[in-house]
Amino acid sequence: MSDAASKTTPLYEEHQRCGAKIIPFGGWLMPVQYTSISDEHQAVRKNVGMFDISHMGQLTASGPATAAWLNRMLTNNIDKLEPGTGQYTFLLNERGGIIDDLIVYRTGPEDFLLVVNASRTEEDLAWLRKHLESGIQFQNRNAEYAGLAIQGPKVVDLFRTLFRREIELPARNQIRDYDFLGINLTIARTGYTGEDGVEVFFAASDAATVWNEILARGQSLGIRPCGLGARDTLRLEMCYPLNGNDLTPEHNPIEAGLAFFVDLNKPDFVGREVLTEIKEKGAARKLVPFKMKAKGPPPRPHYSVWRDGEQISEVTSGTLSPSLNQGIGLAYVPAAHAKIGNDLEIEIRGQKFPAVIEKKPLYKKS
Repeated sequence: MSDAASKTTPLYEEHQRCGAKIIPFGGWLMPVQYTSISDEHQAVRKNVGMFDISHMGQLTASGPATAAWLNRMLTNNIDKLEPGTGQYTFLLNERGGIIDDLIVYRTGPEDFLLVVNASRTEEDLAWLRKHLESGIQFQNRNAEYAGLAIQGPKVVDLFRTLFRREIELPARNQIRDYDFLGINLTIARTGYTGEDGVEVFFAASDAATVWNEILARGQSLGIRPCGLGARDTLRLEMCYPLNGNDLTPEHNPIEAGLAFFVDLNKPDFVGREVLTEIKEKGAARKLVPFKMKAKGPPPRPHYSVWRDGEQISEVTSGTLSPSLNQGIGLAYVPAAHAKIGNDLEIEIRGQKFPAVIEKKPLYKKS
């Protein structure tokens, strides 16, 4: 997760006050943990946790031609979005490779918000501007806005506590505006953890106020500030892919098992011809989740994957699951080897450890 970084979010000083361990991530200095990854992970699974997602790109597009343009640029079907709703989708290159995975919200009849990955924001901007059509107002609003992901089974209770009254949060994949202490909060019912939750966007100048009020009012519910470490273990237990690891320009949504978010019935979008051919012929490789068969060192990205004495792949994501107390991971394997229940071996420090391909998700609520 480490790389060179120089940018900080509006909450950087608050993370330092909370004792966070800071690391470089996607060009940003971000908290990886405050107490421990396991504690923060369990807070989200059992209570509620709060992540700073201000580093993620927030792009806006508006104008009468915007919906049609986005339908040509993205894989999912924008025409299915009513104002106040969102969908998961992909931005592809001409080869069908994944530039980015993102969520697009229709905030008005002709207005859209795209929430994109931090490490891909500049690339997304360049690609979209290269293909921008006349009459569309397109901008990056990341510098003016902050964001939080608030996740966990007590998220509804938390918002009742925050607003000190009954509050109806948006339904899944819906987005609405709320007034909180005179601050406009744009709240979307989405997340990356497998738990109930929301992602909240607001002016960067209000970031410290919102962060501290939520932590103070959520104490009775066991709220915890959470870092990138827990975000990674939570998403991997659910088999949610990570851009840059599991999703890259060398991979496409079909082999990643995400064809549901590609509408091949649309007549025209970037990468459609390639994906249509792949779907007809079948993907040569598939992204599969696996679980280690016994306790031992956890798998990590780039560790070799073996089957029947042959190296067939490498791990794209791997970690020790705090919920399962076992090593888990994702890897692209040849389609012939991708069957659930197939045995694999993961090479860790020169030694091979047994693993098995599992059904998604790896973590299931009891």
